[in-house]
Amino acid sequence: MKVLLVYPLFPKTFWSYEKILELVNRKVLLPPLGLVTVAAILPQEWEFKLVDRNIRTVTEQEWEWADVVILSAMIVQKEDLLDQIKEAKRRGKLVACGGPYPTSVPEEAQKAGVDYLILDEGEITLPMFVEAVQRGEKQGIFRSNGEKPDVTTTPVPRFDLLEFDAYDSMSVQFSRGCPFQCEFCDIIVLYGRKPRTKTPEQLLAELEYLYQLGWRRSVFMVDDNFIGNKRNVKLFLKELKTWQAEHQYPFRFNTEASIDLAQDQELMDLMVECYFDAVFLGIETPDEESLSLTKKFQNTRSSLGEAVEAITRTGLRPMAGFIIGFDGEKAGAGDRIVRFAEQTAIPTTTFAMLQALPNTALWHRLDKEGRLRGKDGNINQTTLMNFVPTRPLQEIAREYVEAFWTLYDAEKFLDRTYRCFLMLGAPKCKAPAKLPNLVDLRALLIVMWRQGVKRTTRWKFWHHLLSILKRNPGVFEHYIAVCAHNEHFLEYRQIVRDEIDAQLAEFQAEEAKLQQIEDISSASVKEKNPVGV
Repeated sequence: MKVLLVYPLFPKTFWSYEKILELVNRKVLLPPLGLVTVAAILPQEWEFKLVDRNIRTVTEQEWEWADVVILSAMIVQKEDLLDQIKEAKRRGKLVACGGPYPTSVPEEAQKAGVDYLILDEGEITLPMFVEAVQRGEKQGIFRSNGEKPDVTTTPVPRFDLLEFDAYDSMSVQFSRGCPFQCEFCDIIVLYGRKPRTKTPEQLLAELEYLYQLGWRRSVFMVDDNFIGNKRNVKLFLKELKTWQAEHQYPFRFNTEASIDLAQDQELMDLMVECYFDAVFLGIETPDEESLSLTKKFQNTRSSLGEAVEAITRTGLRPMAGFIIGFDGEKAGAGDRIVRFAEQTAIPTTTFAMLQALPNTALWHRLDKEGRLRGKDGNINQTTLMNFVPTRPLQEIAREYVEAFWTLYDAEKFLDRTYRCFLMLGAPKCKAPAKLPNLVDLRALLIVMWRQGVKRTTRWKFWHHLLSILKRNPGVFEHYIAVCAHNEHFLEYRQIVRDEIDAQLAEFQAEEAKLQQIEDISSASVKEKNPVGV
């Protein structure tokens, strides 16, 4: 069996980082971990080729070679996913599809002509698919019926199928699931609220394979909440700390975690000792009422500002996710988010309008209330809300655009980054010194030219750079890398403004048309039923 694995395109998003990747001559931030895991679960006597369409297109020779095409996608990739299904079917190929988006909205893939829907988690449903193929069946839907797999049985992903030079960072996964109950989150729908973890030996085997393949850059732990099972995470980190030291710290790590990380100093110290240098935190909003309403209670138990400071001082650069548009939210939410980011000196913040994702608790509540405007949702930063909010959508959208624009003002970004890195705890790991390569030197010179000469940030850039070098030299390389991030955000904030403005104009035109129809209808009723008759 010849299997062509295809990963659909991402649109331009906060995470696409085109301008930063151009600086270091890479094309994509992260690889399709799901597809290389699929390749590891399927029979190893089968043949595999993988095409990440974020790197290049599928060649005619690859289409012709394949017996079956397998695709996986997240919601944000849905447009290209559907296009690639059609391309495969046009060539007469058997098509299988899975991943978060088809699992949440399988009818969309079915309409596009998919032969096999491999839904839920592949450790359970991929063997069902293999058995069906071996029986000669040409179609099928494979579901786990609520059963969650034991991830300690998951094999080492087929990292060898990846085009390493195209990626800025590699991906591994330690756990699935999250113990919390945030109303808007689809992770607990897809993977459950009981975190399941791999064994330390299992994940170290994955890292060893990456090391043997020659990988020496960053590794992202893609867990949606890395610390969901703190006991098991600590056991793993103690093993990882030894492995990293024995291999002379070949990888820097970053991940996602809940804000209660700040309450466990031992856990934070272990992460830093393993060469973790950044963590993404789902803060969402500084408004406690909104946090309680959306059931993100873990963010209300202590001061969010103090938690961010504790994480930063330990040596983990905070990245943060913010959302605007919660029910009951008061005007000025965008300004409050900007103030919080400034006060806590969080350099990099994702920011989006709230979306009701399929089958989440929020989606079901809004559907019951008759407030959904769309059934599939999207998590792109350039998308209007897909439901009717409790305050005017135009007001929320304007606040959102202005807040995004302000957060990524070149000078404000430099100031936040500077204050963060003055506070940031110094690394506790020491990798062997090595000379920078020509690509990295070129990137450094471009950043210095743009931010330190060409733009009005020039004096601030040089002051902050020299001050970091003097006052916290251990974080200097990390600081320069984060300064480079705004090369992406300065362009992306304009994309956000243009696309939201266009969607808002379209929305307002539709509302005006509906109002006109309603007025005509009302006038007609009055004409037929005048007062007093």
